[in-house]
Amino acid sequence: MPTAAPSALTRPDGTPVRALVVDDEPSLGELIQMALRYEGWQVETATDGATALNKARTFQPDVIVLDIMMPGLDGLEVLKRLRAAGDDVAVLFLTAKDAVQDRVVGLTAGGDDYVTKPFSLEEVVARLRSLLRRTGRGVSGYTDPVLRVGDLTLDEESYEVTRAGTPIELTAKEFELLRYLMRNPRRVVSKLQILDRVWSYDFEGRSSIVEIYISYLRKKIEADGPPMIHTVRGVGYLIKPAT
Repeated sequence: MPTAAPSALTRPDGTPVRALVVDDEPSLGELIQMALRYEGWQVETATDGATALNKARTFQPDVIVLDIMMPGLDGLEVLKRLRAAGDDVAVLFLTAKDAVQDRVVGLTAGGDDYVTKPFSLEEVVARLRSLLRRTGRGVSGYTDPVLRVGDLTLDEESYEVTRAGTPIELTAKEFELLRYLMRNPRRVVSKLQILDRVWSYDFEGRSSIVEIYISYLRKKIEADGPPMIHTVRGVGYLIKPAT
């Protein structure tokens, strides 16, 4: 995975964003940590509530990715103690897919947003970037949420995609795939990188799913224009302005 991320988000003072990832599944925490470090952020992890509270005090993160269901101190109790201590850090909850009540309680308790498991890393990154901008804890060199490659545009906030001004309807997964490609223009990304960032962290499918969705995207964004998504045989894919 590349060591530097495009259009890095930073604190208002220009220092790297600080994120604390809390989940009792170490492998999941490490995956999210890897994705956020790719953004250029400083990242700490914790696998239990008590450690999370200690790191929140010492590390002073700008945002916390917080699993609700943990043994001992769960995510809701961690948030309750943070707020009681006057800590207004932005919090993105991780919730079970069918735990609607957890989501309601989490937001009522002072959480700022949530994603449901299983999720894609690209979705988590996008939610965190939006959350940091919204709370003023993160700024970038530009305030425009629109990604542009040639005559292709993608709005990360309104989820609108156009080519040469013509709207393009994409599914949620097609949108995430295109966003990942457009955040890495002229850069070859492998099937494994795409699977890691765009598909759910517990996705056990084969890399052929990437080929299928690349095909879907090509049909939609190249229907009335020259090719933009290119295959680098044996390596991966890249997107660049049409020539």
